[in-house]
Amino acid sequence: QVQLVESGGGLVQAVGSLRLSCAASGSIFRINTVGWYRQAPGKQRELVASITSGGRTNYADSVKGRFTISRDNAITVYLQMDSLKPEDTAVYYCRADSSYGTTINVNWGQGTQVTVSS
Repeated sequence: QVQLVESGGGLVQAVGSLRLSCAASGSIFRINTVGWYRQAPGKQRELVASITSGGRTNYADSVKGRFTISRDNAITVYLQMDSLKPEDTAVYYCRADSSYGTTINVNWGQGTQVTVSS
């Protein structure tokens, strides 16, 4: 199993920046993709950005050019969020997809609140 702990959320004014961190523990060698998702009140959870073990990244259209996902090792993944907008306000979750043979396990962190004021 993989355990995930997010940090770095908070309150920021529009056009400001925040950096979220996702620290993994447990069977980290099995992780192949880590993603950041967000869920705003009354809305479905959506993918913000993801990064594979090979470093391939993927971004939602709404954050392209403003957010950057990166990983410094097999343990920590970051989401640098610049030029924040009020519509970025949401709970941000880290998700890790891990391979166990032909089975993919999905683990989620507890979430961290990001609030952007106008």
